[in-house]
Amino acid sequence: MDQFLITGSSRIAGEVTISGAKNAALPLLAAMILAETPTTLHNVPSLQDVRTLIELIGGMGINIQKQGDTVTCDTKSIDNFYAPYDLVKTMRASILVLGPLLARFGEAEVSLPGGCAIGSRPVDQHLKAFEAMGATITVENGYVIAQAPKGGKLLGCKFSFDMVTVGGTENVIMAAALAKGTTILGNCALEPEVVDLANMLVAMGAKISGIGTATMTIEGVERLHGCEYSVVPDRIETGSYLAGALMTRGDVLTKNTSALLLAPVLEKFEDMGAIITTGEDWIRAQMKGRPKSVDIRTQPHPGFPTDMQAQVMAIACLADGTSTFIENIFENRYMHVPELNRLGASIQVDGHTAVVKGVECFTAAPVMATDLRASMSLVMAVAAAEGESLIDRIYHIDRGYEHVEDKLRALGVNIERINSNN
Repeated sequence: MDQFLITGSSRIAGEVTISGAKNAALPLLAAMILAETPTTLHNVPSLQDVRTLIELIGGMGINIQKQGDTVTCDTKSIDNFYAPYDLVKTMRASILVLGPLLARFGEAEVSLPGGCAIGSRPVDQHLKAFEAMGATITVENGYVIAQAPKGGKLLGCKFSFDMVTVGGTENVIMAAALAKGTTILGNCALEPEVVDLANMLVAMGAKISGIGTATMTIEGVERLHGCEYSVVPDRIETGSYLAGALMTRGDVLTKNTSALLLAPVLEKFEDMGAIITTGEDWIRAQMKGRPKSVDIRTQPHPGFPTDMQAQVMAIACLADGTSTFIENIFENRYMHVPELNRLGASIQVDGHTAVVKGVECFTAAPVMATDLRASMSLVMAVAAAEGESLIDRIYHIDRGYEHVEDKLRALGVNIERINSNN
């Protein structure tokens, strides 16, 4: 199992080119299933989750290939509508193939992601919507078995999500694009990745209005064609590298990105004392002194993104003053707290609230990554720490950050990937 060995006391500074967004690329790859003619997708990051979804789609007999940052897909050779557990278990986004398969072919059998339990989990919102569109849904032996109504076409409907769900919104707008009639979706997620998917569907011939709002209207069409499209830049990767500048009194310029995607995070960075300058496709963060304390409350877009909570908490650990974090999206998103405390942070957690008392500096310690975003918060923290630290279970970071060592080295981080089995 790979680990990162990082020698700290780095000043993170330099330029870094941002990759395409993982959270946008995955639904765009799933949407390719809807097209009757070949589709080409550019700016696709080379990440484990992307490779997994390409393997899953290819396992249906679809001709899908990735060369560099471009994926081409031709669905003419599809011979099954099955997504097996051994692939789906590694990534919740795999459930996104359910809507396209059901809409275009009238049937699908997809494993529940990661052994997910139906109930309070957002996946039940996907299934409720499909049932409202006339589908018959059964769950057997951990698999969702879905059948379109007689005639093989989903039916347009009026449906409002019980909670804001990014994956649910994405899955249902893909399905509704080929439904018979008009679908009006309420309480839709507003994330840029949802907007990106809707825009690609329109490029494929879908009829969607209300893109970027809480209510979308999708007028079903008979068929969708392929298109050529580019994945939106990764706003979370952007924010993560900029965070390194704030932690180390550094100066980071992120290229091939957009400040419009990251407004709530950039506002907090400025509150913490950073100098933020932006252009059409770049963002720069400069930090001259110790960060200031800040209060963070995660919310669905356009609020502060939960995927940046861990990285900003790492900055707050070194801030002058006490910061308060309230996590409103995920019930178990503070797993990085014990690891940051091992580095000398002072964080107390009570339910959804974390109180962070700033300290002067981090000191090196062995730490363990617990999830994708926590991984990056620990990388930046140990880069700022005094001494040499080992980060275990870094396979998490490989799921969401392309060429992470190369990019970090270019920013001045002394980082080495080692294999603990050697």
